[in-house]
Amino acid sequence: MSYHVAAYLLINADVGHESEVQREIQAVEFVKRVDAVYGVYDLVVYLEAPNQEKLTEAISRIRKLNHIHSTLTMFVVENK
Repeated sequence: MSYHVAAYLLINADVGHESEVQREIQAVEFVKRVDAVYGVYDLVVYLEAPNQEKLTEAISRIRKLNHIHSTLTMFVVENK
C-alpha cells in the first residue's frame, strides 16, 4: 500500500512512564517509528497513512493514551 500523508508527533510523557507509552504507541495502526529522545520532548513518532482522515484518527488515538502530558503535531508538507 502506498501512503500519501505523513506526520511527526512530538510527545511529553509523564516521568517514569516513557517506555510504557512508547510500547503502546508502537501498537497503533499507521505508526512507522517511535524514538525515545532527550530534550524538550520524550518521544518522536512518525506516522504514514493513506489519507488525512486515517492519519488524524491515529494521532487522536495516541493523544488519548494514559501518561501523555502534551503533544505537538507536525504534518509533513512534502513526502518524497
